[in-house]
Amino acid sequence: MTLRTHLHIDDAQQRRFEDIYKRYRLLHEDPGHCRPMIIVNAPLRDVPPWEEQLADPLVMLRTELDAIRLHMDIGDDRVPLVRVQFGTAQVAAAFGCALHIPENNLPAAANHILAHAEDVDQLAMPSLDAGWYGKLAEWTDIWKKNLPAGVHIQHPDIQSAFNSAHLIRGNDIFLDFHDNPAAVERLLDKVTDFMIAIIRHTKAMISNDPAWFFDWNAMWKGGARISNCSMQMIAPELYRKHVLPRDIRFFDRIGGGRMHYCGTTGDVIDDFFAIPSLTALDVDCSRHDFYLLCERARPDVALMPTGAFGHDSIELQRMLSGDWPEKRNIVIAVDASSVDEGRALLQQLRRAMP
Repeated sequence: MTLRTHLHIDDAQQRRFEDIYKRYRLLHEDPGHCRPMIIVNAPLRDVPPWEEQLADPLVMLRTELDAIRLHMDIGDDRVPLVRVQFGTAQVAAAFGCALHIPENNLPAAANHILAHAEDVDQLAMPSLDAGWYGKLAEWTDIWKKNLPAGVHIQHPDIQSAFNSAHLIRGNDIFLDFHDNPAAVERLLDKVTDFMIAIIRHTKAMISNDPAWFFDWNAMWKGGARISNCSMQMIAPELYRKHVLPRDIRFFDRIGGGRMHYCGTTGDVIDDFFAIPSLTALDVDCSRHDFYLLCERARPDVALMPTGAFGHDSIELQRMLSGDWPEKRNIVIAVDASSVDEGRALLQQLRRAMP
């Protein structure tokens, strides 16, 4: 069985994608004069449960390819990319955390391996095939042999230095910030060092372009994305003092990249914008005003809402009326109930775009 012919990107579609790649580059190369990018989501039918996808690399790849076809039918700015979906605990698993697979869901960390903050000094640096990373390499090789022409592979999820440190140490890490901050920093450094190494390792499997990467249906400047979801759980001053230097070092070592933040507190967002090599940020706009974020953001940092705007959202209605943010280097995602509705909504948004 091969999936090389499961999805066909013809010459016309390939030319359309080449134009899309050029417009994604403009988000970073000419942020004041680029065109906002639009991704329209619609329901994908007959999706196999995660148990079936995690049991067979070709079942997962076929599902990922079907999602690309849906967006090709809509004609939006989603790029043709796929990702080996092994969940958000891959770095923690490499350090030794067990994984649990909930019903119809992706793997998650099942335990914490550091009973005491000082145990970090006995924590070995993982090999590049530790945890599920050996399996990731095997699946990536299978996918590359079955990948239709024109389809790209996205980086695996690596979370962030603090997200993974939290999984490795558990909730006691919040006390460690006050009782043994030096141990926290040593743990953050070990996780950061591994993240840098594993990104370089996985990048070599899927791309020969050091300047750009594919993630979350789009193309971005830099080497990878980190997820700082847990920053709402510590005070901003703790982030600035202990975590931010590691985020800066990570991005500097991989050539920049983007960040995901789905936390509730907004105070830390300005600290994200202070990372010199940050190229893009997505934020949960059900909790943070997207238009105000567009005003706060650095001009060179592209913005994206974490979740898609629903039909009744204030943001979507403003855009349909022609009231778009002044910031041009944005990527927005919107929800539609069907491919036909998605096509119509896409055209309405493009006509309303100033």
